[in-house]
Amino acid sequence: MTTVLTPASQLTAADRCDRCGAQAYLRVVLLSGGELLFCAHHGRKFEPELKKIAAEIQDETERLTSAPATAASEEER
Repeated sequence: MTTVLTPASQLTAADRCDRCGAQAYLRVVLLSGGELLFCAHHGRKFEPELKKIAAEIQDETERLTSAPATAASEEER
């Protein structure tokens, strides 16, 4: 398995979890050639099984805890 550090295309709000429909933060490219998308919750829940069948895992869950680059703080205003 390879974890993609610099993904070719970032996941967007239009990418939805295949399990529950929430915004996807993980893209799993399968060894068989398909791909699955998961929210952070389901990505963590299924991680052990996914690692067994994944060719690549694109993990963007850090976006959930990082501040947006375009957000201005109150002090800057």
